[in-house]
Amino acid sequence: MAEQFVTNCICPCAAGRGFYFDNSPAGRAMKEFAKAFYKSKAWQRTRAAYAASVGELCEECLRHGLVRAGEIVHHKQPLTPGNINDPAVALSFGNLELLCRDCHAARHGGVKRYKVDAAGRVTPRR
Repeated sequence: MAEQFVTNCICPCAAGRGFYFDNSPAGRAMKEFAKAFYKSKAWQRTRAAYAASVGELCEECLRHGLVRAGEIVHHKQPLTPGNINDPAVALSFGNLELLCRDCHAARHGGVKRYKVDAAGRVTPRR
């Protein structure tokens, strides 16, 4: 099978790198309740182990016959203040999927939730 690559990445979310963004009009920045979780060793280890377990490739692209590196470990059931401390939700491989930026953006409605200024700083859109 010839490799096919998806282009035009528009994903604003950096969840796989320690940031939690939500897509609601009021919440286009890292949520306070999630900061400690995404910086935790437990999440860092889980994220790395999960990505390795699926071969570091975007699972959604693979379902469509495309080969693309996965970048963001996405929670299928979104984390909330009520479930973030529940390992069955926050750290369970069954609630995770590795996605490329394009597929992750599609999961969140394809809405750009950040902007990058001339100095390269990423800030949430308001």
